[in-house]
Amino acid sequence: MTDTPLKVGVAGAGSIAFGTAALLHQMGHEPMLWSPSGEGTAGLRAGGKLKATGAIEAVFTPALAGDARELVSGNDVIVLAIPGYGHKAVMDTLVPHLRDGQPVIISSHASFGALYLADRLRARGVVLPITAWGTTVVTGRKQAADHVQVNTVRSLVDLCTVPATESDAGKALCEQLFGERFNLRDGLLAITLSNLNPQNHMGIALANATRMEKGETWGQGDHVTPNVGRLLEALDRERLAIADKLGLSVRTIFEHFHLSFHVPVASISEMNREMHELGRGGTGPATADSRYVTEDVPFGLAVTVALGRMAGCPAVLHQAGVEIFSAMYGRDFFGENDLLPAIGLEHMNLDDLCQAASTGHLPEAGERA
Repeated sequence: MTDTPLKVGVAGAGSIAFGTAALLHQMGHEPMLWSPSGEGTAGLRAGGKLKATGAIEAVFTPALAGDARELVSGNDVIVLAIPGYGHKAVMDTLVPHLRDGQPVIISSHASFGALYLADRLRARGVVLPITAWGTTVVTGRKQAADHVQVNTVRSLVDLCTVPATESDAGKALCEQLFGERFNLRDGLLAITLSNLNPQNHMGIALANATRMEKGETWGQGDHVTPNVGRLLEALDRERLAIADKLGLSVRTIFEHFHLSFHVPVASISEMNREMHELGRGGTGPATADSRYVTEDVPFGLAVTVALGRMAGCPAVLHQAGVEIFSAMYGRDFFGENDLLPAIGLEHMNLDDLCQAASTGHLPEAGERA
């Protein structure tokens, strides 16, 4: 519990947003939820209570915002807890209302969205710290309109802040809000390569695609079989090779599962088997329209492919994943990413990107390589 409660606006109303609000409540803060569509908080209207079970046990009445203006004006800090495909639209909605110095936390960061947000705010003459997380602080599933099952509260989450001069303050704020569970990484490129969900979800979704499409109920950890585990490990080696080429330190897939799900280090298949046996393996998606594909492919895998290309270290398996899922779904998942074109990534070189990641200033069109 904290001695200094803060009012925290959470943009989102899915399982991560609900779980994040429950953790904030547990830490003694005052969360307010905002559903951009208006549908996600319908079950909490008229004073409805939010129930959290699992890793967090709580029943409380969160404040609800009717629109972006109310969310921003009524809170000290804003947390974005929405899928990557909603980041640009929600950022555009928040930008007119955010004020100088008001911290924003992105849970979790996708596709250099922190740079897009900083650029849009600068056009208004507003400067504020934007903290990017490599993953979410909680995992879970909504059981009902007013009930979230929190599967785990992660023991360590990587973060950085844009501009980099605010990194220590960003870490201190996150610890005040969510506890001492944060690790400061060396900038936005490291955070981008610290999100393991896209690569892990690629292997899991690809290997279990028919289960998802047929709406089956299946244990996710139980179905990370040895072959699937080896695919995840190979994807991880590609990601780590890019990080090494860029001179960045990021966690391995083994550290990720150990720190997130509290199981001993072994092969990835064995770690998932242990998670399943302990009841921490989770349930796999019961629909093909899952964020494992619709979010993680265009806003995760495609970004790793782009960074690999810029670093001269091709991410062959990641690229194959985007192309295979595009063929399976009849969609252009490379083309569905609306953040990378918005920051002009295709016109930057690595020096441009590194400078922007440190300062939050995107190069002007005429300055890009």
